Amino acid sequence: MNESPIFSRMYDFLKWFLPQATKFPRAYRFTLSERAQIHALDLQETLIAAGLRRGSERLPHLRQADSQLAQLRHMIRLCKDLDLITLSQYEHASEHLAEIGRLLGGWMRNPN
Repeated sequence: MNESPIFSRMYDFLKWFLPQATKFPRAYRFTLSERAQIHALDLQETLIAAGLRRGSERLPHLRQADSQLAQLRHMIRLCKDLDLITLSQYEHASEHLAEIGRLLGGWMRNPN
């Protein structure tokens, strides 16, 4: 598997987000926090699975990763709206996810 920038960006996002999610209030720790963490980790797993495939075998994994990214974006937005993360943390997360989305879109256009 070639070490594409998408893998390091996703790793950096996880390294930042997972500790943030553990700081959520108890009322959200076992619902929104856990689900957001699972979605983020699932996205990383799907990207790795796509990286291990060749050519057209990658496309289903890339489409799944695109769907998981959209779900994660919505969860992060909900976290901001519920004041579980600050506006600056939301902006930081959004920048990471936007860059991951751009890299994923480029990979989807040229999956080889």
